[in-house]
Amino acid sequence: MKQRLNIQELEPNAYNAILEIYKYLETTTLSKKSKNLIKIRASQINTCAYCIEMHTSEALKNGEAQNRIFALSAWRKSPLFSEEEKALLAATDEITQISNNGLSEETFQKLKSYFSDNEIAQIIIQIGEINIWNRIAVSTQMFHATAKVS
Repeated sequence: MKQRLNIQELEPNAYNAILEIYKYLETTTLSKKSKNLIKIRASQINTCAYCIEMHTSEALKNGEAQNRIFALSAWRKSPLFSEEEKALLAATDEITQISNNGLSEETFQKLKSYFSDNEIAQIIIQIGEINIWNRIAVSTQMFHATAKVS
């Protein structure tokens, strides 16, 4: 597979604007573990191999357990995730698949039981940000970060 376009080269101002969102999110109070779960899960839903590899590696470096990453696609049925994480992952699924009615009231209320309003806003922005990267990577057929198959 050959990369179709390089958005960074073609539209550097837009690319840099997205990077500014990323940089902002790095300063928020949302935990690295939560950010990693959002990034990997949204990337799984969007079938973004590039981002799955990147954020899985990042999560492992940040101390995430490998078995939890393996179980992430089946998080609803896994005892490896806390109720707080399940609320976060439900929000990730619902917002990423926005055409399926978006964030439900039930999931929103679960988020409110674990997170402040500011943290919920950060979660929504984090989900939106990774979805932008997923769409760029999938649409342009970005190369997988560490391995290329010839």
